[in-house]
Amino acid sequence: MRLSLSVRAAEAPTKDRLLCSFEHFCSMAMQAGYDAICMRASAGGVQTPLEELRRMRKVADEHGLTASMATTDYDVPLNNDRGPDNLRKIGPHLDVAEALGTTLIRVCLKQEVDIAAASRAADEARERGIRLAHQCHTNSLFEEVSGMLDVLHRIDRPNFGLIYEPANLLLCGQSYGRETLKRLAPHLMNVYLQNHRLGEQGESKLKTRVRGEVTYFDIPLWQSGGIDFDEVFAGLREIDYDGTITVHQSGAARSTPAETAVKCAEFLRRFVPAR
Repeated sequence: MRLSLSVRAAEAPTKDRLLCSFEHFCSMAMQAGYDAICMRASAGGVQTPLEELRRMRKVADEHGLTASMATTDYDVPLNNDRGPDNLRKIGPHLDVAEALGTTLIRVCLKQEVDIAAASRAADEARERGIRLAHQCHTNSLFEEVSGMLDVLHRIDRPNFGLIYEPANLLLCGQSYGRETLKRLAPHLMNVYLQNHRLGEQGESKLKTRVRGEVTYFDIPLWQSGGIDFDEVFAGLREIDYDGTITVHQSGAARSTPAETAVKCAEFLRRFVPAR
């Protein structure tokens, strides 16, 4: 397994810009010992000239980093009603992935009609050697384990898979441990990690389709009382997962991006030794 740091760690709460330069972000990731970075439109996406994206790839290369995945527009991480739009015009998003040097793009499915669009987008992406993946996420077709497996079966494309994310499964009342990982294993393309603790007095809330509005505490990755990371990594080892582990933790609210990068890496190195 290799560690990747999402630019979300240095992202403004609006999710449309970084709180530091991309060069500084890459320097932070390198110094903290990450192998890769996970790109989002806040750093560079379909709104960015391709030549600038290629320059950013060169900056990452100079810091010994690759792009593990790209979320190529603002709407997918916002999980709004426009989130699935890129499935209907996937070409420019494939261009972004190629410019950044990644073969994996995060997408969003909200409604039944998005399933056919996802199949067509995957076919187009496969012609260019690119994969599409959907995160386990609230208020989407990927809330429940059985439901997401059904959607993946209906899309039925080898280059369309899943981003396992236990915190969103927790919010949706789903098991996220070893047995769940065994069920999801054939479709796993990436792992996102952030930390939540359920609680009625939590300062954060999200809408889910299966449980209504859920209130929770957004806590640091290394803080106990939230996700059982021992269970998560036991499950990943049991399915012989050897892909990317992505720090998907938002760092802007509680600590600086640099502190988030370093502390998350130190915590995860318990489970993912440096290469």
